Amino acid sequence: MGEQERMVEAILFASSEPVSVNELNSRMPHGSDAAEALVHLRKRYEGRGVHLVRVGDAWALRTAPDLGFLMQKETVETRKLSRAAIETLAIVAYHQPVTRAEIEEIRGVSVSRGTVDQLLELEWIRFGRRRMTPGRPVTYVVTEEFLDHFGLENARDLPGLKELREAGLLESRPPMGPLAAGESEPDDDEGVPDTDQGEMFE
Repeated sequence: MGEQERMVEAILFASSEPVSVNELNSRMPHGSDAAEALVHLRKRYEGRGVHLVRVGDAWALRTAPDLGFLMQKETVETRKLSRAAIETLAIVAYHQPVTRAEIEEIRGVSVSRGTVDQLLELEWIRFGRRRMTPGRPVTYVVTEEFLDHFGLENARDLPGLKELREAGLLESRPPMGPLAAGESEPDDDEGVPDTDQGEMFE
C-alpha cells in the first residue's frame, strides 16, 4: 500500500487537473486499489502545506487554504461576470439539472444565448442529460471546474441563502418582474458587471 500511495501521489502531483479513481487505477499496475491509497494519503497530508482534496468524483493536490496568502505574488487574471451570468450560474448550481426554460421561469426573464455561452466557455457549466419530456430539452449542470474553483467537494456544499445574505453576496431585493412575451434581457447586461454581485463569481 505504501508503494501505491507513492504512485497516486506522483500522478496527482504531475496532473494539472483533478484525477478520478478510475483513471488512477488505469495508470497503476493491475490489482492496485487507488481508492484505499487515497484514504491513507489524505490522512498523511493532514496538517501539511498541501492537502489532498476531493473535487466531485476526482482528486487533486491543493495548497492548504490558510497558506493562500503566500501565493499573493502570483498573477491572477479575474474576469467579471454580468449580473445575468451570475444569476444563471447560481440557478444552475442550486437547481441542477435545469433546462433553459426553467432558468427563465426562475429569473423571470429570457436567458440570452450569450449568457449561457459565456458560462460554457468558462467550463463552469456543461450540458446534462436531455429531459424525457416533449421536445427533449437539454439540461445544464455545474462542472468539476466550478467545484474546484470555489473549493467545493460537491454541489451539496454550496452555502445556503442565509449564509449568502450574511456574507453580503445576495441582495435582499424583490425578484425582477417578467418581460413582455418574446422580449429578452438587454444585451448591455452581458458586458456590464454588477458591482454588488460581481465579486461572488470572480
